Amino acid sequence: MSTDALFHMNMTNVMYIVAAILFIVGLKQLGSPATARNGNRMSSMAMLIAVLATVVGNDIMSWEWIIGGAIVGAAIGAFSARKVAMTEMPQLVAIFNGFGGAASAVIAAGELVRLIDNGADIAEDVSITIMASVIVGGVTLTGSFIAYGKLQGVVPTRPLLLPIRNVINVALLIGMIASTVWLVVDPSMTAFFIAGGIALALGILVVIPIGGADMPVVIALLNSYSGIAGAATGFVLGNNMLIIAGSLVGASGLILTRIMTKAMNRSLANVMLGGFGVEDGAAGSGEEETRPVTSIQPDDAATMLAYAQSVIFVPGYGLAVAQAQHQVRELADLLKEKGISVRYAIHPVAGRMPGHMNVLLAEANVPYDELKDLDEINGEFQRTDVAVVIGANDVTNPSARTDTSSPIYGMPILNVDQAQSVIMMKRGMSSGFAGVQNEMFFLDKTQMLFGDAKDSVEKITSEVKDL
Repeated sequence: MSTDALFHMNMTNVMYIVAAILFIVGLKQLGSPATARNGNRMSSMAMLIAVLATVVGNDIMSWEWIIGGAIVGAAIGAFSARKVAMTEMPQLVAIFNGFGGAASAVIAAGELVRLIDNGADIAEDVSITIMASVIVGGVTLTGSFIAYGKLQGVVPTRPLLLPIRNVINVALLIGMIASTVWLVVDPSMTAFFIAGGIALALGILVVIPIGGADMPVVIALLNSYSGIAGAATGFVLGNNMLIIAGSLVGASGLILTRIMTKAMNRSLANVMLGGFGVEDGAAGSGEEETRPVTSIQPDDAATMLAYAQSVIFVPGYGLAVAQAQHQVRELADLLKEKGISVRYAIHPVAGRMPGHMNVLLAEANVPYDELKDLDEINGEFQRTDVAVVIGANDVTNPSARTDTSSPIYGMPILNVDQAQSVIMMKRGMSSGFAGVQNEMFFLDKTQMLFGDAKDSVEKITSEVKDL
């Protein structure tokens, strides 16, 4: 090896080490709302360094293609970051997961074509990692797009259960194993395409039976899959940076999946078997609700809040839909000026993806120290004068503790029912995403404030200013 080649190799490895350190530190900082933005910047810088190290240290293709691809990708990313609404962020994450899996599968396919065209002997471990990349990448691609469809409403959110789905899935798994053995024994593109086709079909069949209420868990799991596919591709190419980055994504995705399933008090196997979520807004019993509720107007809510000593806001998907985070922060600031204690209770599965509420409130510059997770805040509700629930349905439903027939039975919930008074902001009496009615609506301490959350909060703020 020449001196120049050795120098380039060493420089590439040094840049990979720097990128790996930035990835790890950035990932650690993503664990806290206070440092998440900086962690995101560090991780982005790490990826830029890794890409530059790869394209400079290897004679891959002409610079025109590399620069062109970077410009197109940056334009898509910038457009998505600015134009996609916060309520649609879970859909965007699902799409990005799918594209990540697809990229890994395409790179593995390209490497297989190169090896076959060159007539090279393909080692068994290389064949296996190529198949791992295409299989996991294919499942991630179609599974992510089905998850996107369920969140977007393009695909029905209810579980779609095929009569012989288990037989079909077993047959596909057998076909996948057979095609993998075929590629190891006699490498060919035919075996690769068969495995790829099976993986694409399996991704659809695995996600389609899962209800919409479980999509946050599915997104976290598919995010892990995209990392695993990337790590497998790293082994195919012998690229240490891709192995490290893919492993970090895969491991963090699995940890996040575990956190989500724990927050729902369900096992991953139970989620993947499907059958939990139902059509949005459908009552669990199928019967029209006739029990009376107590409703109030914004001026009444303003009086309750202005004369309270402590207030806890409980945000949910309704807050994201109404885009009322800035108005809520304005109201909270006004209450704090009056000497009232204000905090925010964040449930791990509030919204449509992990951290959805944290991102939403951070966008409105809500102080990080006021955001409290379930374990931190649950003991405080009984000492709280008013809890204001904005669109959070399933995560505040007391029936999760007592109703063994409920699909959310056993799920840890926010103890909103222990507050002295509760204001529930809702557009109507529709049930939560799990399809069950919230028993909180019918408690004596609960006051229902119907209407658009943004409009309601603005009216409350106006009234509080006059008190």
